[in-house]
Formats: sequence, C-alpha cells, structure tokens
Amino acid sequence: MELKQVKELMAAMEKAGIKRLRVKETDGYELELERKDETAPPVHLAPAYHHPETHPEIHSRFHARAEDRAEEKKAPGNFITAPLVGTMYHAASPEDANFVKVGDRVDENTIVCIIEAMKVMNEVKAGMSGTIAEILIDNAHPVEFGTKLFRVV
Repeated sequence: MELKQVKELMAAMEKAGIKRLRVKETDGYELELERKDETAPPVHLAPAYHHPETHPEIHSRFHARAEDRAEEKKAPGNFITAPLVGTMYHAASPEDANFVKVGDRVDENTIVCIIEAMKVMNEVKAGMSGTIAEILIDNAHPVEFGTKLFRVV
C-alpha cells in the first residue's frame, strides 16, 4: 500500500467519523489506523439527575434512600459499624439463635454478629454498652467497611 492510499484512507476516516480502521490484504499486509478525537470536550463525571416524571422508579429509590439517611441522623443512640467488607450473619449457623435481638443489653465484649470475608468468619463485638434499638442490616447481606449494622441506645 502506498503512502497516497494511506492518506486517502485517513481523510475518508475523518470525513466519515470513523475512529479505527483495520485493512488486511490478501498478501498478508495489514494496516491499522486509529484517530484520536482531540476536539471532544473533557468528560466530567457528575451525579445524574432523573426527572421524576420520566424515571419515577429511580426518583423514588433515590429519595427513599435520602429519607432513610435523614431518619438515621435523627435517631438517638450510637451505631455499631462493620469493621471490614464481607457478608453479615446474625447467627453462627442457620440453626443457631441470633447473637442479639432488639431489646437485648450489650457491653463492649458482646458478640453481635459475624462478618464472613474470604471464607473466614470474623466476630463483631459491640464495642459499647447499651440496648440494641434497631438491627439495620438483614441476615446474609453484604456490607462495606463502616456500614451501620445496629443502633444502640
């Protein structure tokens, strides 16, 4: 392939808006052209806004979470949070009783749940004294570091 043909291909790519082109000839010759679009504006990641009339399911889920967070802030007490990423379990096994339930008194060393991470069961202790007022995460639910697990008053 001659330089003139390559330049013609490049011009045709630009005119057609093609970003990448690969040409294979029968004699085994292969040419790959890629064009960078330097005129494109930079991409800025920002939260998407979905109008409630066009996307009611997204709107309602977003506002429900925001309302939950507002209620969480208003609720009295302290929170026991996840010390690691994993799956939270309320009991040592499905046949066993839960470590704690709403209304139970706990102290710093009371085991309140287990978080499984990489097939290792990690006991989570309350780390505070008080009464379990609310269990915030369902059994066998994934949690992240810092996820609020229990509210203690």
